Amino acid sequence: MKNISFSKVMMFVALTAFIASCGKKLDLFPQHDLTQEQVYASAAGYKSILAKLYGTLSISGNSGPAGQPDIAGGLDEGSQVGFIRGFFNLQELPTDEAVVAWDDQTIKSFHNLSWNSADPFILGMYARPIYNITLINEYIRQASDANLASRNITGADAGEIRKTKAEARFLRAFNYWVMLDLFGKSTFITEADGVGTFLPVEKSRTELFTYIESELLAIQNDLATVKTAEYGRVDQGANWGLLARLYLNAKVYTGADKNTEAITYAAKVINGGYSLQPKYAQLFMADNEKRKDEIIFAINCDGLRTQSYGNTTFFIHAPAGADNADFGASGGWAGYRATKGLADLFPADGSGNLDTSKDLRATSFYTSVRKASPSQIAITSIGDFSTGMAVRKYINKRSDGLPVSDLTLAFSDVDYPVMRLPEMYLIYAEAVLRGGTGGSSGTALNYVNLVRSRSQATPWSAAELTLQNILNERGRELYWEGHRRTDLIRYNLLTTGSYLWPWKGGVASGTSVDSKYNIYPIPSANRTANTNLTQNAGY
Repeated sequence: MKNISFSKVMMFVALTAFIASCGKKLDLFPQHDLTQEQVYASAAGYKSILAKLYGTLSISGNSGPAGQPDIAGGLDEGSQVGFIRGFFNLQELPTDEAVVAWDDQTIKSFHNLSWNSADPFILGMYARPIYNITLINEYIRQASDANLASRNITGADAGEIRKTKAEARFLRAFNYWVMLDLFGKSTFITEADGVGTFLPVEKSRTELFTYIESELLAIQNDLATVKTAEYGRVDQGANWGLLARLYLNAKVYTGADKNTEAITYAAKVINGGYSLQPKYAQLFMADNEKRKDEIIFAINCDGLRTQSYGNTTFFIHAPAGADNADFGASGGWAGYRATKGLADLFPADGSGNLDTSKDLRATSFYTSVRKASPSQIAITSIGDFSTGMAVRKYINKRSDGLPVSDLTLAFSDVDYPVMRLPEMYLIYAEAVLRGGTGGSSGTALNYVNLVRSRSQATPWSAAELTLQNILNERGRELYWEGHRRTDLIRYNLLTTGSYLWPWKGGVASGTSVDSKYNIYPIPSANRTANTNLTQNAGY
């Protein structure tokens, strides 16, 4: 679907160049220029397309970073059509956790909270989930019993393909959750819409919430049991984790609290056999597939087989400067860093330097040339990369000392952890504090202290288990993982004057902004092409 128009959803699947884009963990091989009849002719063909469904979250196109992007139309393949980079920009740049020095098009509008409906980065991020969903819908259609029978795919092969339909439905629900969270509404298409060119309907935020919830509940028993799926593929743990996340934010999405449900599903994940890994830093290294006891759902990235500037390759280059070797990167792009707002969440010594002895997670902010001192942390100018706190969280080096797959260090092997066990601990604790039933404050305190103790942070007392402290702990544990914007909105802090950080709203001391920036606009190009789409208030 390299010629898909982001301004009008074309209900067809161009079955060419489906590649094994999950690379190192799915053990698949490329297939090129195949017709629909050829690619779906065997169980192996179905699995290659399943890999593409997962791969849409990692790669920007089948031909690598300088080839033919999945989404055409003048958008930049490196920065505007890759899922991970696009999601990061929209989730982290408007917050205290990230700023960017570059002047690329409208990129500074995000930290300034001043974007509009013509923004190309927003356009790309609207297009990506819809493109992904379109591929998923076609896979689900092709995996019907009638189609399997017509191709003489029977027995165990047919049974396995039927199981993968639940995975595909999870991926579709996940992509719709992205639309729900970022845009509050979405172009809506399922396998029932068939093939052809038409104007899709729009689903409101409440309708999307209901659809995502119903899909996740419907497939939970059809997915592989917790921790039994092939690495890189989803199972019940990912399904329950997304439900927990959905329910925690239900008040924002629908106006109704679902904290009891958030506790229920967070607890199901917690009790599923996951465990915290001993070393926080290793969760974000090039061999983090070894940390599957903690990582519930990851997007697989491979330096040779999923080459893209829109996946974790972005994380090892964009925050690096002359210290690029510390990131395991071939060069530094001198762009992204964090504000003092993130630094202020961590303990400091008497001189104002971050004190890693009191929280090991703060070691990410030190590199060979940047020291996380007060003078370094303060940003005097957004465009001056020499100021601002370094974020060396994603490191393209293996914990076992072996070489990474791309010896040039141009592309990253680091898998992107969409969901980890600590998030479930913190969801449980927050939902208890927000009045959900079925949990206990004692259990919540224990879960939070498990997270803190791993990083040698002082355990909390019962009195310290507060909503504000939970938000701060989420910032310390989950920074640069794509949660901060959603968290600040849930606490009514993203746009208001209740919490200011440096350069919020484009002002050095920070300022409140219009509440419309709690949600992104529907791109004007999409609304021009599809009269069924409506605009969010204020845009």
